[in-house]
Amino acid sequence: MSVFNFPKWYDLHVHFRQGEPVADYIQAHIDMGCAGILAMPNTQPPVARVSGKNTDTYWTIENYLRDLQKAEGDAFSDIIIPLYLTPDTTPEMIIEGAKSGALHSAKYYPPHGTTNSEHGAGLETYMNNGVFEAMQDAGVILNIHGEEHGLSGEAYFGANSNAEDYFYRQRMPALVEKFPDLKIVCEHITTKTAVDFVSSANQNVAATITPQHLMFTVADLLQGLKYHLYCLPLVKFEQDKQALLAAARSGNTKFFAGTDSAPHAVKATQCGCAAGCFTGGIAPQLYAMGFDLDENNADAFKKFLCTNGAEFYDLDIPTETFTLEKKPSNPEVKSNATPLHKGLGIELNWTLKL
Repeated sequence: MSVFNFPKWYDLHVHFRQGEPVADYIQAHIDMGCAGILAMPNTQPPVARVSGKNTDTYWTIENYLRDLQKAEGDAFSDIIIPLYLTPDTTPEMIIEGAKSGALHSAKYYPPHGTTNSEHGAGLETYMNNGVFEAMQDAGVILNIHGEEHGLSGEAYFGANSNAEDYFYRQRMPALVEKFPDLKIVCEHITTKTAVDFVSSANQNVAATITPQHLMFTVADLLQGLKYHLYCLPLVKFEQDKQALLAAARSGNTKFFAGTDSAPHAVKATQCGCAAGCFTGGIAPQLYAMGFDLDENNADAFKKFLCTNGAEFYDLDIPTETFTLEKKPSNPEVKSNATPLHKGLGIELNWTLKL
């Protein structure tokens, strides 16, 4: 029987939302051995100010951090909340936030590209208005949702290209060329194109990968219309999944875990399907399944899940550990959202113990 001990890890891309359910979402992350988190700012309203009072237009990092801490988030050693980039974001806001110690990263959303992303602006806005330059100078990391906005039909998701493929062929090279010292995390990459770009870019460019993109393809989503697997960016094709697996298993320090766990109380609605897979409480088990974890790749798994991301964000590697044991499990995750394994009707073949 295979048993592995790993340092507690950081989920460097997760959604905790707002309100009473947040405590359950946080507990699910504590229960799966998370030492810290990077909590996404696409709340309603978005977290698009660093400090001061919340308003009907924008919340602040200061107040959202306080809310998460009150909801048991004080159990984490580190909580990073990116600033949601909007047309109202200024270079001065970046500089002042970094000096205060409250601003560590900022998030670019393609306008209307995913859940609550309508507050953003096109990438060129921040390339030309001094915001990215200020981030580069202040050492603020850019978290980027790498999809081109405004595409439709075959250009958005086709046999030969898609919104992410276009973004990493057309947008990212220009961004890195103009701001070579800007630290960038390419969030939840899904394509071979993105893997190849990150692999060949300078050491300031890294990427997160979700468990679902290591395990599934668009065929898994469409066969039986398994809407619990619907997330953005969409799962892609087999060659893309294999490229992601090769990157994750390589030990390359540029690639690390970020679940993009996104709880929705109701996934399928009359208006469509909410984007996001809820993997709170089960992500290490899913990553182990995607990795096909064994003695030969345990060191690469440790780097991917536990150390690469922490080192990129300059976080301490925890001394506390958790255990993964190769035996079936079906953990109960207290939440108003359906965990991915239950939504898909699959059994976890790893058990996590703290």
